[in-house]
Amino acid sequence: MAKWVAFFSQTGSEIVQISEQIGRWPDVIISNVRPDHLRTITAKLKDRPVTLISNKPNADEYREVLSKAISPEDDYVVTLHGWLRVIPQEIISEYSTMFNGHPGLISKYPELKGKDPQHKAYSLGLLTSGCVIHKVTAGVDEGPVSREVEVAIKDLTMDQIFETLHTNSVDLWVNFLTRHWL
Repeated sequence: MAKWVAFFSQTGSEIVQISEQIGRWPDVIISNVRPDHLRTITAKLKDRPVTLISNKPNADEYREVLSKAISPEDDYVVTLHGWLRVIPQEIISEYSTMFNGHPGLISKYPELKGKDPQHKAYSLGLLTSGCVIHKVTAGVDEGPVSREVEVAIKDLTMDQIFETLHTNSVDLWVNFLTRHWL
């Protein structure tokens, strides 16, 4: 069974829902959330320890937190959930089994790459969007797509788009992780 390291920048709710569905928590959870905000998040994470990293980590900081959890020779998977930072190429080369979840169907709509894809899809009036899991590269949302799901978003409110994409993202991660890693 692979070791699982999960990064998050926002609420951590996706990690909680994935973990509850697969019956396993990440071996290490890493975040750059402010310590005062983290107190509210840890309740959701059921008191799982969260390793904090700076808001704009450099290669040495990534290497430090990852080397405490895994070595490049281990059987591992690193997952990114709302991790709004570009990981340096040297870290990607060293720890190559990294995947990012993105709430925009970038294989069909490349303009949804980057920040706020849900808002972009809504503003563009797209009939569909979706979620992808892609290999992490040094480019923003540039890695090869490993899994994807397309969903109808026509006539949905912004809140409904967020909820629909979140639910589909969790399902995609559960399928991906249980079939290939955990």
